[in-house]
Amino acid sequence: MNEPSKRKSSAERHEAIDVSDFVYAATGARVRRLSMPDGTHWFPAVDVCKELGHTNSRKALADHVPDEHREILETVTGGYGLSIPAGREWRRDLHIISLQGLILLVNACTKPACAPFKQWVAEVIETVQREGSYSLDKAEVQPAEPGAPIAYAMPEQVAEAIVRLEAHNLQLDEQLANGQRETIALQKETLATQQANLAVQQAMVRAMERIADRFDTVVLQRRTSVGRLTALPTTETVLAGWRRRLSVTEDVWTVAVVIAPVLVERGELREPLESIAARTGLSVHRVNECLRLLRKHACIHSRGGAEDGAPVYVLHRA
Repeated sequence: MNEPSKRKSSAERHEAIDVSDFVYAATGARVRRLSMPDGTHWFPAVDVCKELGHTNSRKALADHVPDEHREILETVTGGYGLSIPAGREWRRDLHIISLQGLILLVNACTKPACAPFKQWVAEVIETVQREGSYSLDKAEVQPAEPGAPIAYAMPEQVAEAIVRLEAHNLQLDEQLANGQRETIALQKETLATQQANLAVQQAMVRAMERIADRFDTVVLQRRTSVGRLTALPTTETVLAGWRRRLSVTEDVWTVAVVIAPVLVERGELREPLESIAARTGLSVHRVNECLRLLRKHACIHSRGGAEDGAPVYVLHRA
């Protein structure tokens, strides 16, 4: 029989176990595969080593796979007159291994997931030694048409390995889906918080703009005994004066907006720091720092303390 005829008959031969299932049970992954016209299969060494936990693929090949079971991609495809598969991952110099080379790497692997497959291989060897051959059981199926390929039952160890791997993959898929749902929920919560903060900031900006507009339009005056007009202190004029005296940060401005009306209307501020902190949303320490800054720049003066221990402040009079 000439070479093309041999390749054709070999390629048409029915595989007792689908090679994809066989490799999946052996490695725990669906690795890339090149199937040749003669029915042989080749696999990227880097893929197999990665799935089996061999960190150094070159060393793993040198230690466990003989030369006749490993090759360069271009050499194998060229032997059949085939071109290099499309895609960046299929390089001409890619190291590939035969199915036997893959099995040798599996036998050298210490991952628990490889144990059922290795036990089946050991069972095959032991059966061949004892009985001289090993054959798969024929599957219990309806009689096929004459000449149709025979169906075989998959070995129990291989079938169990595939079932266990599929169950594990389903569990991982479910965990991934749950993680994605949690991430989406967290993103929605974060977005809602950001929108709420933005609304507060916009409200503060509008309030400051209204105050600034009133500075330009509202001036209350009274006649003095010498006939001069003297501006009465208002919340707006007080805040405007403070802004001219110091660089007002957001926290200082928040405290200023709370205490200025009290100082104008009552003439003094007798409010515990905790109360101001509750009204501004700042810490007691930060409120105290803001008041200290206002005293330093002569915006307010300290006038002792009240009966309950709260500090007393009055407006600075130029």
